[in-house]
Amino acid sequence: MISSRKNNPEPKKPAVVLLSGGLDSATVAAIAASEGFEVNALSFAYGQRHSFELEAAKRLARGLGLAQHRIATIDLRVFGGSALTDDIDVPKGRDSAEIEHGIPVTYVPARNTIFLSFALAWAEVLGASDVFIGVNALDYSGYPDCRPEFIRAFETMANLATKAGVEERQKLIIHSPLMQLTKAQIIRKGLELGVDYALTSSCYDPAPDGKPCGQCDSCFLRRKGFRENGIDDPLPYPDAVRR
Repeated sequence: MISSRKNNPEPKKPAVVLLSGGLDSATVAAIAASEGFEVNALSFAYGQRHSFELEAAKRLARGLGLAQHRIATIDLRVFGGSALTDDIDVPKGRDSAEIEHGIPVTYVPARNTIFLSFALAWAEVLGASDVFIGVNALDYSGYPDCRPEFIRAFETMANLATKAGVEERQKLIIHSPLMQLTKAQIIRKGLELGVDYALTSSCYDPAPDGKPCGQCDSCFLRRKGFRENGIDDPLPYPDAVRR
């Protein structure tokens, strides 16, 4: 006799995954899926200087076969203060020492706090207890909202902030599986899970057709990660930029 469990497998637990369209968030989405979650991806049109990353997020959601993909529209240009949302030049040609020193002008004030708040809201509606974010404390650009103490603090706050939390129907967990990985390790993990990094977009200042500049901090760290794995980045960098 065939068991009813085989005929009616238990439904997957829903999770909200922040999906920017970049390398890190693509890897996190694949990790969540590999752990058996039903992945509900959330992206943002937040007034960033380019929207190509949103096209990348759409491609990734389709390519990874995610359950849902939604794009929330907010406009952080009303505040500015960042090279990604204001008329400020994106730094180019910096080396590792420069990137590791201080907080760069590509930091968007309170961005991860805002994004996680939206994710928290959707998680409560979905009845989800799990939110995934691709922050990293090793190969990153010094952003204060990418640190483990920030993630812990937000998780504590989140469980005080919702009806489901107060009624003890939901204990939210913020997963940051890339926190202690280098960019090379992140890429290796994604390749093991079948992530197609040709679908992603990481550049802070891409060309109108989406081609990465190859010289901003994000491009530098990405190229370094692929190089340390001994493989070429599949993105089409300008001919003048060495891989």
